[in-house]
Amino acid sequence: MAGLNLTFLLMLSLLVGVTEASLPQFSHQGAMAHGDIIIGGLFPIHEAVETVNNTGLDSSSTPQRPNCSRFYTKGLNQALAMIHAVEMANRSPMLSSLNITLGYRIYDTCSDVTTALWAVRDLTQPFSDCDSPTNSSQPVQPIMAVIGPSSSEISIAVARELNLQFIPQISYASTATILSDKSRFPAFMRTVPNDEYQTHAMVQLLKDNKWTWVGIIITDGDYGRSAMESFVKHTETEGICVAFKAILPDSLGDEQKLNIQINKTVDIIEKNTKVNVVISFAKASQMKLLFQGLHRNVSNKIWVASDNWSTAKHILKDVNLSDIGNVLGFTFKSGNVTTFHQYLKDLQFEIEAELKNPFLEEFFKQPEIGNAANAIQNLIKNTYLDMVFSVQMSVSAIANAVAELCVKKQCKTPTTIQPWELLKQLRNITFEKEGEIYNFDANGDINLGYDVCLWEGPETEERGIIAEYYPSNSSFTFTRKNLSDIENVVSKCSESCQPGEYKKTAEGQHTCCYECLVCVENQYSNLTDADACSMCDTENMWSSTNSSKCLHKLHEYFEWNCVFAVILLMLTAFGILLLFSVFALFFWQRDSLVVKAAGGPLCHLTLFSLLGSFVSVIFFVGEPSNETCMVRQVIFGLSFTLCVSCILVKSLKILLAFQMNLDLKELLRKLYKPYVIICICMGLQGTICTIWLTLHMPFTGKVVQPKSILLECKEGSDVMFGLMLGYIAFLALICFTFAYKGRKLPQKYNEAKFITFGMLIYLMAWVIFIPVYITTHGKYVPAVEMVVILISNYGILSCHFLPKCYIIIFKKEHNTKDAFLNSVYEYARKSAENIRGLTGTDPQRKTENSVYVISNPSLVTEEKQVSVPKIDNVA
Repeated sequence: MAGLNLTFLLMLSLLVGVTEASLPQFSHQGAMAHGDIIIGGLFPIHEAVETVNNTGLDSSSTPQRPNCSRFYTKGLNQALAMIHAVEMANRSPMLSSLNITLGYRIYDTCSDVTTALWAVRDLTQPFSDCDSPTNSSQPVQPIMAVIGPSSSEISIAVARELNLQFIPQISYASTATILSDKSRFPAFMRTVPNDEYQTHAMVQLLKDNKWTWVGIIITDGDYGRSAMESFVKHTETEGICVAFKAILPDSLGDEQKLNIQINKTVDIIEKNTKVNVVISFAKASQMKLLFQGLHRNVSNKIWVASDNWSTAKHILKDVNLSDIGNVLGFTFKSGNVTTFHQYLKDLQFEIEAELKNPFLEEFFKQPEIGNAANAIQNLIKNTYLDMVFSVQMSVSAIANAVAELCVKKQCKTPTTIQPWELLKQLRNITFEKEGEIYNFDANGDINLGYDVCLWEGPETEERGIIAEYYPSNSSFTFTRKNLSDIENVVSKCSESCQPGEYKKTAEGQHTCCYECLVCVENQYSNLTDADACSMCDTENMWSSTNSSKCLHKLHEYFEWNCVFAVILLMLTAFGILLLFSVFALFFWQRDSLVVKAAGGPLCHLTLFSLLGSFVSVIFFVGEPSNETCMVRQVIFGLSFTLCVSCILVKSLKILLAFQMNLDLKELLRKLYKPYVIICICMGLQGTICTIWLTLHMPFTGKVVQPKSILLECKEGSDVMFGLMLGYIAFLALICFTFAYKGRKLPQKYNEAKFITFGMLIYLMAWVIFIPVYITTHGKYVPAVEMVVILISNYGILSCHFLPKCYIIIFKKEHNTKDAFLNSVYEYARKSAENIRGLTGTDPQRKTENSVYVISNPSLVTEEKQVSVPKIDNVA
């Protein structure tokens, strides 16, 4: 409707020039001053317009300018800042050297779009003769630029009108992002950053303080909805949720509608008890009503104020700040305004009224003013440094652009320069203010960042800056450190999930409302409020439930410091010590009959082989390597094969010495080649080991377990491993068979009996080993083989050597030639009696052709061998 009315007015204005028809006077004079270059000013001197009921209008009604209400001292202060800045520019050498002055015409927007458009009409339409305020025939000079308005909603409407003539517009407070679009608003510029930066800064503040559950309040208009859209866009990328969105009417004129929405918003805030941070892009007067409408103490809340009301501390006049919480305001950067304060103190209200500033006159007549002193004090109190600084920058930019243009042109002559020429100059201007260099960017903005202020009460004039925000790197620099009241505020839908937990959001809920679930095994989360648990590298790492990190899997093997390993190693050491003791004893008694009966030199070879077998045990302990895996089995296989081979030779020797069957005795005598037999047995085992190491070499393997990595030796080929052990078992079985046949030989020198027991112990141990080895898993698998090897070694040592040691040390009388011959005689006599009892014949006839000869050269010397043609003569 406003757009139609404006079009209608423009058409009527054109008709005036053509038909000279008389129309009603639309001019509504504001503050003005003459000059060579005129600047327009649009400021909210009033906060609202009176509501007009359009339903009663008929076709004969004429458009009427709305009546303004609720005088706004802050808006007057901003207008005075422009007047002061223009006066300062006129006195500057920059303009005075050119004999150029700036003038102004300032209008009241009444914080209303329609009223602002009326003002734009007056600014852009030169007065006719009868309209001229001076009542002269000279037309009023056209404006070259416009400063203002402050509201983005109004700036958008005004900018569309000024675009028609490319009249540059510089706003000192409009921050809507849409105004940075030069394709739609080519003549619009501003000395403040757009809302994109402000909303990004707000979201960064929320993120830094981990406030993820917030509410937002806006006014219903282009500015409010644009700000909300930008804010929500940034929150979504940072994982922040908006619990509620409250929209208040843009107009303050309809108090009933406004109060209804205020009450609804209060109810929403009080119901959302977990929302302790509220972002507001509303107007200051709306926030005042909202604070007054709160029914309960909300001292734990933080109100994040946009630049729209961040400096309006007067709204706390009837409210205690401690009852509503803390207010964090985003304000524009400001400069030194000392000269402006002095200007306010020097104001002469009577003279100003004469200078055609009706706004000061109306202000002076306000009930709370009364006198000039109160007026000056009130104006200083309503000075907002950021707004004043922005207005001063706007005038400064125009003054510099005018100076550069007027160097080339004669600006004393009206219409010498056109608005679009000034616009082009402004877009490229670089100007200085208070030692700082400023310029407009490609979007026509001057982005200086923000100050973050913490309100400290209405009576405090200081801004209370606690931080500065720099858009270049999206970061805050805090100037105050003790902010516990702010930092301790929690605004979350759900309690934070601790490391070791992750968030699970129910379907249909906000992502900020969730429950915390613990991470399962082999998963972890090392962040607070993790969205999901991360997987551990299960090959090398692990974690328990509810873990905040993965732990490296320890390498597990049969360690040296394991108690079981220590015991087995002590037994090994004892066995080796025992071996050396026996070896020393046998070497000392190498010529005795007991040592010779035990095998003589073969005893030393057997002891050496047992030493190798004991040494192989050591390689089963400690961290396995490819070398130790190969060495331990090969050493054991070869050394124990040598041991069993020596015992096999000894078995054949005993069987040959006491065999009474002459045919079998002759065959055994031919086959009995001790060292050849040992070499053949060792050669076969060596061949098996060589093939094994060549084709299927043992190696170190890894078994990945839930919490560790088991290092173990893989035999390479179970077949070859079994073949090696099976070959030893085969030799042991032959020994056992031969020894069993000679188990009834002379008791005191019965090697066969001890061999039988030794081989029986070995075979039983390895038979038990097979199922145990197959079914055992883990680091103690090597211990199983160690135990079996030690049992085998100790079995042979105990059965073959310890009885001989006992005779040598404690039964020396049995270690003589006579004792040996008596034992043989006793064995022969008993054998003859057994034969007589079994056959009923005289054993003497049997033995005449079966002469018993002790043919073992190791038992007695060659010259002293005993030939007993008859049993009775063996005495």
